[in-house]
Amino acid sequence: MLDNWLSPVNLTALSLPDLDADHLGSQLHLHTETHFPDLNGVQIALVCLNEKEGIALRKALYTMSFPFEGLHIADLGTIRKCTAEFIMPVLIELHESNILPIIVGSDPALIQIQYKGLQHELQHINMVALDEFIRLSVPTENKQPDLFNEIVFQKKSKLFHLGIIGCQTHFTLPATYRLMDELHFDYIRLGTARANLAEVEPIIRDADLLGCQVAVLKQSEAPGQENASPSGFNVEEICQLCRYGGMSEKVKSFGIFGYKASLDRKAQTANVLAQMIWYFLDGLSHRKGDFPISTEGLTEYIVEVKSLDFTVTFWKSQRSGRWWLQVPVKTSKQQQRHRLIPCSYNDYKLASQGELPDRLVNALKRFL
Repeated sequence: MLDNWLSPVNLTALSLPDLDADHLGSQLHLHTETHFPDLNGVQIALVCLNEKEGIALRKALYTMSFPFEGLHIADLGTIRKCTAEFIMPVLIELHESNILPIIVGSDPALIQIQYKGLQHELQHINMVALDEFIRLSVPTENKQPDLFNEIVFQKKSKLFHLGIIGCQTHFTLPATYRLMDELHFDYIRLGTARANLAEVEPIIRDADLLGCQVAVLKQSEAPGQENASPSGFNVEEICQLCRYGGMSEKVKSFGIFGYKASLDRKAQTANVLAQMIWYFLDGLSHRKGDFPISTEGLTEYIVEVKSLDFTVTFWKSQRSGRWWLQVPVKTSKQQQRHRLIPCSYNDYKLASQGELPDRLVNALKRFL
């Protein structure tokens, strides 16, 4: 069925040199003119949403190394039409087959389709976007709604939480920050994130969906984007964040949006995107299998937080050293997969000193 919606990889346009067995391109299960791959055992599938951008990305990605023993990855080609009617069936079928899609597109708004594709799989969705903007605004009759308004304010929305990483204050109205606070959503400004990337990891670890806008990268790093900004993450930083996404046991979908091959210089942005995908795969290959569906295998730490006037329970994985905070109220069946909130060792230390970090207080309010 998938081949109804997808065009094969254009190997002629790639015109790659002969690849060794250790090159990533040699290890992919490819959708070609004569063959659609058997997806039994495949864990990850690359789907490009635009032909020109897909060719540029693959030229960079295929020549990278493949040290990911045990990972089975398919390149399913390019969506025949970049519309929801063509993209949604592909995403739904991949999710139903327990295959994680990596999707790359030129339009920033395509992240909405990435979200809708996961709605059929999950009742409550944690969504994290790496972006220079908070694409959300207070609904008004005389203003065009922002990108996330449809997701956040739709009736019976399945969005449980939204996190924005890399937003820049000079692009964000104070009313937007107030709205994010009222909704108990997370936002990490660019400077705060760059100062300590490790403290951003818990937010990404809690995501079901990770979407990255190329706009979150500075222009000098990724020129292949419209209205590029001189400020943003550099390549090393964005690759670390993508690796965090790959390591998360919860992430079921990874998307990169806003890449314009026609604006790219010497395929620089294509090479950046290829590195981002490579580090996402690297993180995925190092998953520890410690997503806490239960607390088995976790060490319990009980802390009395004076500012909240009750005790809270932290859990530490002996397998990975990662930490979680347990929601101290009864959760519904649908919320069970979110009842342990990822946090850091520094969060635990602050709580031990009598103060729960604002981010965790905000997280607890989502359950009250």
